[in-house]
Amino acid sequence: MTEILSSAQMRAIEAAQIESGAVSGLELMERAGRGVVDSLRAHWPDSPLRAVILCGPGNNGGDGYVVARMLTELGWKVRLWAPVAPTTPDAVVNAQRWAALGRIEAELDPACLSGSLVVDALFGTGLTRPVGARFWKALELAEQAKAPIVAIDILSGICADTGQIRSEGGYLSRGADLTVTFQAAKLGHVLLPGGAVTGALRIVDIGLEGPLGDLGRGPSAAHVAHAVAPPPVAQLAKQSGHKFDYGHALVLSGGVGRGGAARLAARAALRIGAGLVTVCCPPAALIENAARLDAVMLRRVADAGALVRALDDPRVTALCLGPGLGLGARESALVAAALHSKRPIVLDADALTLIAHDRGLRALVHEACVLTPHAGEFARLWPELGHASLSKLDATLRAADDIGGVVLFKGADTVIARPDGFPQIHAALRERAVPWLATAGAGDVLAGLITGLLARGIPSSEAASIATWLHAEAAGLFGPGVVADDLPDMVPDVLRRLGA
Repeated sequence: MTEILSSAQMRAIEAAQIESGAVSGLELMERAGRGVVDSLRAHWPDSPLRAVILCGPGNNGGDGYVVARMLTELGWKVRLWAPVAPTTPDAVVNAQRWAALGRIEAELDPACLSGSLVVDALFGTGLTRPVGARFWKALELAEQAKAPIVAIDILSGICADTGQIRSEGGYLSRGADLTVTFQAAKLGHVLLPGGAVTGALRIVDIGLEGPLGDLGRGPSAAHVAHAVAPPPVAQLAKQSGHKFDYGHALVLSGGVGRGGAARLAARAALRIGAGLVTVCCPPAALIENAARLDAVMLRRVADAGALVRALDDPRVTALCLGPGLGLGARESALVAAALHSKRPIVLDADALTLIAHDRGLRALVHEACVLTPHAGEFARLWPELGHASLSKLDATLRAADDIGGVVLFKGADTVIARPDGFPQIHAALRERAVPWLATAGAGDVLAGLITGLLARGIPSSEAASIATWLHAEAAGLFGPGVVADDLPDMVPDVLRRLGA
């Protein structure tokens, strides 16, 4: 699992290393500068050997002075723009070192940007207020000149903790081409909108030691492969080898003409390895669903009483409620009956809307539940968490604590949080970007994947995390043009590639 740090965590790690005497601030600045130089040369091996360095007053600007010096020593033609003097001791030292090699320009000549690499060393992760117009205007001019932009630590104007843009006036449309950060990714690299303008992200080890924090970027491929693989032979010998050894998932469906979402979820649950999956639907919808289902079973569930009877079977190990379910009194009673059972449950779509409008249902949510809201559903469930000062991460953490279950806040920057905290961020950005996943029914497939993993006995937060990873991986493997129906059938290919 790859760590993600807040700006405060990164500062604390750096300060602890400096106070211990293990390293000086100046040495860290040298290491950071070397990492930036090595990264940009690797990214643009045929670069024109021209650079314009934009330096701010703090330590991010200090990194920029180091980069300017190192590039000059390599034979590059370097110009350095710094509209204000450095204010931190280490930045002052490195500005003086640069002054022995080149000028510090207070006025930026737009003509010098064309044909040069532009290094953004203006503000970095320490930004606490909106970037003034004269600073972001320099980046805007670089973008207009079609100059490649390299951001040191984080593109200036992005809040490192929320991913929100802090700028007086406009902002860049393209963003950075390359961001070089140190030791670990920062929240602003993976939360939107910052993550969308970060460009290629390179993480440079600058030799800091100690624990990095408790944020994860989702599971590794190896972890997913291990989690979804069949039990080892020794364990199989103790089992019957029966389908119920892999769990039985119930997916509740809506009425006539509303079963497509539940069928998508059911197929996904089956593909991810649930031993048995049953769609439970009103009697009038039996024929429609029967015509579309083969490996997925079908059961008549007219009302909450019928669901309670179905749940008398202890072999039912997980439920999925919401996709195409409906918003009437019958559906509300079904959600209540399912929650009373205390089984692992995925609550999606209509089930989330019902819970948002019914305090009684909301009170029944328990720790084995996984709620999967998109932004609109999240706002209905937690309207008080929608203010701009709160990051998506913090909002999800508070929501999970409030509801008492796992919350999976969907998006290209999906955030998953347990009631006891421990969050994960799944950023489907950059090399994992799958914009074509924004298609009708994709969320139903995700709900089904989580349900299938729950049915197999995988804990709720881990099931949510693995399913989110697989969901993006399946869409990426298929590529543009994918529709929801394709996603479950891509899962075996993903698992094969993992060696699961």
